[in-house]
Amino acid sequence: MTQKHKHLIVRADIGWCPKEEDLNRISDWIRSLIKKIDMKLLAGPYTTYVNEKGNKGMTSVAIIETSHIALHIWDETNPGLMQLDVYSCADFLPNDVFAQDLARVEAFKTHYGAPVWVAMEYRYMPPIAALKDRFESVTGGLKMLSIREHRFPFLEKIGDWNRFNANSGGTFVEKCCHFFDLMRLLTGSNPTRIMASGGQAVNHLDETYAGAVPDIWDHGYVIVDFENGTKALLELCMFAEGAHFQEEISVVGPRGKIEAFVPGPTRFWMNQSQRAPDPKLVISPRHSGLREELEIPVDPALLEAGDHNGSTFYQHQRFLAVVRQGRAVEVSLNDGIWAVRMGQAAQESARLGQAVTF
Repeated sequence: MTQKHKHLIVRADIGWCPKEEDLNRISDWIRSLIKKIDMKLLAGPYTTYVNEKGNKGMTSVAIIETSHIALHIWDETNPGLMQLDVYSCADFLPNDVFAQDLARVEAFKTHYGAPVWVAMEYRYMPPIAALKDRFESVTGGLKMLSIREHRFPFLEKIGDWNRFNANSGGTFVEKCCHFFDLMRLLTGSNPTRIMASGGQAVNHLDETYAGAVPDIWDHGYVIVDFENGTKALLELCMFAEGAHFQEEISVVGPRGKIEAFVPGPTRFWMNQSQRAPDPKLVISPRHSGLREELEIPVDPALLEAGDHNGSTFYQHQRFLAVVRQGRAVEVSLNDGIWAVRMGQAAQESARLGQAVTF
């Protein structure tokens, strides 16, 4: 065996906590996990329940070949707290540990009878929707796609769950699924390879939660190769709330270039002496040089009602048409699955320092 020394640590809030009657169920799960990561069980799993007030919960440990697995769950809080520690000499992907989650989604997709629409706001921002409608005629076909988001840090969420990679899957999963969905939508293709670099440079370093300093990333780059030969780039910076536009999206082809510029939420606009910019589309033909700039106004009532440049309204409007008029779902579970897979691959690529292939 080639030793890889992979170490996975997961800290997560959970809705269901095992009780004393579930000990065998947990031991079975540990055994199945050992098989998934292709390791050899030497002793255990040893699973027990602690009834001591203030420290109630379940603990399970297993000794595997020159390695170990430990699972601890505290159930007195709501939600409960889980800590999972997997150390293995064999190579495995974190996705291998939670492959059952994908299996549950696939089973749901097969058996659920009603329409399911996965929320993907960026598709429905008016300037991005306008780019989608026009990029083929402007560019002669997408060859390169660039998405840049320069924005404010993560907001405070219930239980501060978004401060730790173990809870959210990492910034490229929690924050960037919308962008990976947009890449697949505009390229009309699925990814074959992802290369990424990311980290935590500025944000949340002075915060602590239960004695732990947040480890969520605040910046990064992701390069994606697609089956049809197109290329895409994501640039994310979450300590750039002073930017004039929050999102800048560029599509380039043999005949020209088209760009969408999207401002951030008006409630975060800091320059009180100057009004926030309007969304716009910029068209730059390759040969004529006749640059065209088009404002894409959004109803002020929608901007006042919520974030995402009015897209939440437009997305719900289309979903309502699915429910009332039987129209087709535009964002499927498969789209959601691909977006998460791409985010996970980006996290893994950045962590390993190498490309991840599909």
